[in-house]
Amino acid sequence: VQLVESGGGLVQPGGSLRLSCTTSRTQLDDFALGWFRQVPGKEREGISFLSRSGRNTYYADSVKGRFTISRDSAKNMLYLQMDNLKPEDTAMYYCAPVGSDPNAELGFSALFNDWGQGTQVTVSS
Repeated sequence: VQLVESGGGLVQPGGSLRLSCTTSRTQLDDFALGWFRQVPGKEREGISFLSRSGRNTYYADSVKGRFTISRDSAKNMLYLQMDNLKPEDTAMYYCAPVGSDPNAELGFSALFNDWGQGTQVTVSS
């Protein structure tokens, strides 16, 4: 299930962005969901996850306290509010349905190897 990301851009350090994610192919409520990011030459990393119920959230240490994942079921949208952005947050960001994975750092990994085009976030002065 390929999702469509949007909302990226160029922002100064300390600034904020809100990423959005949606699909017309399925209801996002049917899945646990996650946000991933990737920089050239590095593996894609999971940074934030939302349980299928929407009651539980998970964050990588690198974004904890600065990023907030949320879902609007009525709009079939997933969001990532990113505050106090740092240059090291610069990356391509992706969203995806996820499943439990005991081998993954936060316990989740992408369900399908079917990624959208992503949305670029660049943090620079």
